[in-house]
Amino acid sequence: MRFRILGPTQVVLADGREVPVGGPRLRALLALLLLDAGRVVSAERLIGGLYGEHPPQGAANALQSQVSRLRQALPAEHDPVEFHPAGYRLAVDPDDVDAYRFERLAEAGSRALGGGDWPRAAGLLREALELWRGPALADATGVSAQAARLEELRLAAIENRVEADLALGAHGTLIAELRELVVAHPLRERSRGQLMRALAALGRPAEALAEFEDARHTLAEQLGVDPSAELAAVHLALLRGAERGSAEPALPSQLTTFVGREEELKRVGDLLGERRLVTLTGPGGAGKTRLAIEAAGRVDGEVRFVELAGLADGSDVPQAVLSALGLRDAGLRAPAESGWQTTDRLVEALAERRLLLVLDNCEHVLVDAARLAARLLSACPALRVLATSREPLGLAGEALCPLSGLSLPPLGASLLDADEYAAVGLFSQRAADVAPDFTVTPANVEMVLRICRSLDGLPLAIELAAARLRALPVAEVAARLDDRFRLLSTGNRAASPRHRTLRAVVEWSWDLLDDAERQVARRLTVFAGGATLEAAERVCGLPTAEFVDALTGLVDKSFVEMAGGRYRMLETVRAFCAERLAEAGEADQLRRAHTAYFLEFAWTASDHLRCAEQLHWLRRLDAERDNLHAALRRATAAGDASDAAGMVAALSFYWWLRGMRGEGARLAADVLELLGTEAPPGLAEEFALCVYNASLAGSGSLPSLGTQRSVIRSLDRPPRQPFLLYLSGISTGPPSGGAEDVDELMGELRRLVGPDPWINALGAMGSGSALMWSDQRDRARAALATALDGFRGTGDRWGTMITLGALGELAAWQGDPETAGAHMDEAMGLVEALGSAVDQADMLRTRGEIRLRASDLAGAHDDFAGALFLAQRSGAPEFVASARLGLAQVARVRGDLAAARRFCEEALTGGLTGWYVGEAARAEIILVLKEITEAEKVGAPPSADGA
Repeated sequence: MRFRILGPTQVVLADGREVPVGGPRLRALLALLLLDAGRVVSAERLIGGLYGEHPPQGAANALQSQVSRLRQALPAEHDPVEFHPAGYRLAVDPDDVDAYRFERLAEAGSRALGGGDWPRAAGLLREALELWRGPALADATGVSAQAARLEELRLAAIENRVEADLALGAHGTLIAELRELVVAHPLRERSRGQLMRALAALGRPAEALAEFEDARHTLAEQLGVDPSAELAAVHLALLRGAERGSAEPALPSQLTTFVGREEELKRVGDLLGERRLVTLTGPGGAGKTRLAIEAAGRVDGEVRFVELAGLADGSDVPQAVLSALGLRDAGLRAPAESGWQTTDRLVEALAERRLLLVLDNCEHVLVDAARLAARLLSACPALRVLATSREPLGLAGEALCPLSGLSLPPLGASLLDADEYAAVGLFSQRAADVAPDFTVTPANVEMVLRICRSLDGLPLAIELAAARLRALPVAEVAARLDDRFRLLSTGNRAASPRHRTLRAVVEWSWDLLDDAERQVARRLTVFAGGATLEAAERVCGLPTAEFVDALTGLVDKSFVEMAGGRYRMLETVRAFCAERLAEAGEADQLRRAHTAYFLEFAWTASDHLRCAEQLHWLRRLDAERDNLHAALRRATAAGDASDAAGMVAALSFYWWLRGMRGEGARLAADVLELLGTEAPPGLAEEFALCVYNASLAGSGSLPSLGTQRSVIRSLDRPPRQPFLLYLSGISTGPPSGGAEDVDELMGELRRLVGPDPWINALGAMGSGSALMWSDQRDRARAALATALDGFRGTGDRWGTMITLGALGELAAWQGDPETAGAHMDEAMGLVEALGSAVDQADMLRTRGEIRLRASDLAGAHDDFAGALFLAQRSGAPEFVASARLGLAQVARVRGDLAAARRFCEEALTGGLTGWYVGEAARAEIILVLKEITEAEKVGAPPSADGA
């Protein structure tokens, strides 16, 4: 027999005939027994279920009567109802009850979903859901809690099945179903987020955003709460123009298949489900990074990968994490008095974010990586960390997964047995990559086993050995390993694992290179983060034909990897070759060549950042960021003041556009220590830019540059970096005489530099802003229109965006909300093209102020709340403060003076001292607090026009 309680209670025979059970009370009794199929149910529980809290007299006898009737109703040959001293038992297989089958299938589907097997997950969950014929336990009494539990499981299974269908691309077929789910269960945020993601994937972002607004209002009205962090993250992804509802893992793509490690993969997966810090440990070349990428790729949810191998200093670990998260190091200035650091910004951005953070290659920055992991894990409860290192991080709660070599066949293994072991499988696959006809045969299996065993099954060593089959037969490879890898088994066991194992592998491979290949290999080590073909050729300094042949040979022999148009070395190979560079006496020569190339590149890119090619060059600078900063640090360390200061100047606008103001400030401060307290001859502009960049992070006592006018007059040549003018205004404020002084200052600058469209546009924007604040609105609009034409003419999206924001504010002041809205819509489009969440927060804040002035309190509140959310996610304290000030203004106008005061006080907590813009914001907050105090005294809030 089969029993059904997912709907009206039914008993069905094997031939499909339904067994009539009787009236409602008899079906209720059967349902109560089925809920504990195969287990004894006490008489008291059955009586309570049948008759409620106040059963009639003789309920025990009545129960016995009901049980007797149930036995008569069921087929005599089965007679599953058993009497026990403690109660009654329905002796049936739980799998014959649809509720039990449903739970089993739903759990299997959930596991398949977590493992990324979308088709299996969808199939299992559909099979589970097809068992439902109506409300669970529809005709049973006294089981409301059990019915509610089953209903919750059903909804979770539906959402899991939808998740699998979304992963399979079935967005269009899900819209109607998801809309019905949202209407039926308006407080279930997961279904709402799935609907938003499906709409966005179909190119309907406006409808998706409308769903979020509906959810926000519903949650506020019915529960008095805001959307969860998960739903807010879907909303943020939509705002950024990228549908990332179940966040695509940001993991490096792999050029080869993953071989073996199934047991370790399962262990890592299990550990990640139980623990918040998991560390893969083992010697260099054991495959820790590759295993971490594979394991993280199977995790359900957002993943971010942080490569630490290229860091020269542990203090750079937080910045590397910030960059990998796609968060801008956006603080205009971190206040010295509060000690704001990049780590604090990470904590703020990750406080409620569900994320797996992969920290790769921690060993050389172990203390700093461990310190950061401990801080983030303690402050961010939804965060998990997967680390790779040659030794544990040494933190409480850390779960270790040690790796050694891949599995090796035992001595005397046959060909059939050998194929089942991962080390042989890896060698066979990689050998076939370079020698397509290669297979493991009875004739060569002993030599293959000898190679794998000699290399301890270490994946990198096996791959390098297999690559040699392009030039050598397998027997020769095996023989040379015997000669050259004696250190693998008899070397100094006190030495580091890399030197005890992989050094021998790399050194042997090095011996197989020709002279040109060795020269290119050692010279490539000067690059950080890889190199383009052009950069590698220029810096290495070989004739073109010789260089291309040598580089091709290095790629063929696995010394160099090529992916995405860039060439890079495995870190172990790079370290070995760097020693060869030092031995050849070429290190300083190559450092200078590297710095010269990237200084030229930085200036070329900087010029293009003010043109229509802005986005293309931003991406090129992103790709070379590691090289640019490595060149800057090396020039600083070597005392090359001109190159170091020139690199700071060239990168200043890029740092600003990418929100890397904190990192830029630290690099500039290091250069200032080299330059001293006064500008060296010929470096006035570079010196000023170092001071301004360093000042943006509260770097302590810095040289005084005076006003903008004095800086411009100190230049002995036209500024090569026109962004100097904007930075000087941000740091010191505009000329004290207002617009007239701005015009006079720009006149002096034009006499120095001649006609320059971008500088003219920047000057017009400065004049227009000064005229706005002096209430000369018609002149301000004309100046800003000139600036807008200038920036559009150059193609600079950033300048166009900030000018549109000023024009939007001016139009709102003049009572023209339609024009203000049009300007802000265009500005928002530009900020999305630039890919800046921080600038998006700033534009939302600006639009919020415009809406507040127009008495659109609901729209203003939404904009300020959106700005606050984006600023918090990005770890940008000054924009957090301005958004809170906006929310305070809205609350003040609405009459909620307590909320207004709270928002203002929170806005004063950080990031607002020591620089002109910050001091102005602090003064405005203090003014609003005074106005709130006055309003509290008289009991009447001011109007929006006076806000």
